[in-house]
Amino acid sequence: MLSRAFWADAIERAARTAAQTALALVTATAGLGLDDIAWTDTLSITGLATLASLLTSVATSGVGPTGTPSVVTEPATA
Repeated sequence: MLSRAFWADAIERAARTAAQTALALVTATAGLGLDDIAWTDTLSITGLATLASLLTSVATSGVGPTGTPSVVTEPATA
C-alpha cells in the first residue's frame, strides 16, 4: 500500500469511478439542457463515490496481489 504503483492504480480506479458516476448522474438527471442538471448534487455524489473507491482500495490492499489495490489475482496462463 505504500508503493507508488499502488497509489497510481488506486487513483486510476477512483478517476474511472468519478467519470462513470458523473456521466450516469448527468445522463439520468438532464432535462433539456445543461442548466437543468443539479450540479451541486452531481458533484457531491461523484465525490462520495470517488472517496468510496479510494477507501475500498486501501481496505482491500492486503487481499489481492501484493502492492496492488486489486482483490482479484490474474489467472494462471497455460
